[in-house]
Amino acid sequence: MVTLERVDHFVMPVSDLHRIADFYVRVLGMKKVVIGDGRVALHFGQQKINLQPAGWTEGMRAPNHLPASQDFCLITSTPIDEVVAHLTAQGVKIVAGPGPRVGAMGTMRSVYFEDPDANLVEISNYAEGGG
Repeated sequence: MVTLERVDHFVMPVSDLHRIADFYVRVLGMKKVVIGDGRVALHFGQQKINLQPAGWTEGMRAPNHLPASQDFCLITSTPIDEVVAHLTAQGVKIVAGPGPRVGAMGTMRSVYFEDPDANLVEISNYAEGGG
């Protein structure tokens, strides 16, 4: 039996590495890291998102390597109403929420928006949701 602890990173195919990275830096405060060979990653907490050009053929990748193919949830300690206010101030359109959702640890309160590639991003807070 394998015991898993957490997600370390995931890979997101994107239409433009730097445009998408700059969006996540500006909107969510992630740290953009450029690795020596030009690869780009977004760091936050103990996790990261590796960005790859859509259709990238070098190395390991999923077979359908397309932009706008991600749907993921990030947890925050910031109250969701403050998240909504921040997103709105950054010119980000809210797609859904805020409202209750069920996450890995129970009920949470979430808001949804899309990044410039139309990936669906959910920001959630367990403290507000009761989980």
